[in-house]
Amino acid sequence: MQELPLNIPEGSRKEVMTYLEPFMINEMSEYLKPVDQMWQPADFLPDSSRDTFFEEVRELQESAKELPYDLVAVLVGDTVTEEALPTYESWLTMVDEVDRNEQGGWMKWVRAWTAEENRHGDLLNKYLYLSGRIDMRQFEISVQYLIKDGFDIGTGADPYRNFIYTSFQELATNVSHRRVAALSKKSGDKLLAKMCGVIAADEARHAKAYMSFISHAFAVDPSEVMIAFEDMMRKKIVMPAHFLRESGEPQGDAFSHFSDAAQRLGVYTAVDYVDILKELIADWKIDKVSDLNEKGEKARDYLMRLPDRLLRLADRMSIPEKQYNFKWIYE
Repeated sequence: MQELPLNIPEGSRKEVMTYLEPFMINEMSEYLKPVDQMWQPADFLPDSSRDTFFEEVRELQESAKELPYDLVAVLVGDTVTEEALPTYESWLTMVDEVDRNEQGGWMKWVRAWTAEENRHGDLLNKYLYLSGRIDMRQFEISVQYLIKDGFDIGTGADPYRNFIYTSFQELATNVSHRRVAALSKKSGDKLLAKMCGVIAADEARHAKAYMSFISHAFAVDPSEVMIAFEDMMRKKIVMPAHFLRESGEPQGDAFSHFSDAAQRLGVYTAVDYVDILKELIADWKIDKVSDLNEKGEKARDYLMRLPDRLLRLADRMSIPEKQYNFKWIYE
């Protein structure tokens, strides 16, 4: 990384993003892997060219039968979220104050990140299709709706808020896929456990990249980054699929039931939300950031107090015990 510049005016996003460009170009390889060395969906799925294909599919379906209903619901919700990748890519290309030159650091990162993430939906989609437990037409309707509806996540086109959001979300998806992997293994579906495990590892690498972007931004524009962090946490970090719906249902209705299922299983809970916030506060060394203006100091004070307040709220939350019947899943 180049030395810190001494002449970036406070709040000057354009200068900060220009400063980050060499990092994105030269150090991306730390957070991405060469394409030819990466896993692909075909590495895990039955091979239709082999004589054993139908036997492998039957084995996959036998294992899938043992998955609890709520776990299947969470897996479908996670898959719909991954399949809405076109929305996320277009959102990242619209961030303000970045160099949109196709060979620039930001556009190279977005394409490479998208290429890695694209494998997740491909893999899980094919697993769901082969499992025999999913009404794929209903699933595909939900995917189309989610891409069509978009997602208003409160970041606008501000790069700081976008990087804070992606840092949080990549950590959240890592938790979700990792927990689904553990529960799948416990239920006897070792193949699904491996799939979700490798996806979780990707999410962890990507989280480190976005967290690193913010760390470097803190070094040159601390007050504005701190204020952006506070603003995102006041608004609350919403999930990418918070508009998730099923055919004929209101926008966001399916997400509410999906979230309840995740809470019941312990796949992603209110306490996980707080733990991720704590991880970001620690990684960005929020308590040690220097040269803050008055607004920045107030933002820091709010952020340092927030985890304890959110934990108190989490303790009072009630989780619906009744299982919801999704249109996605065959009875």
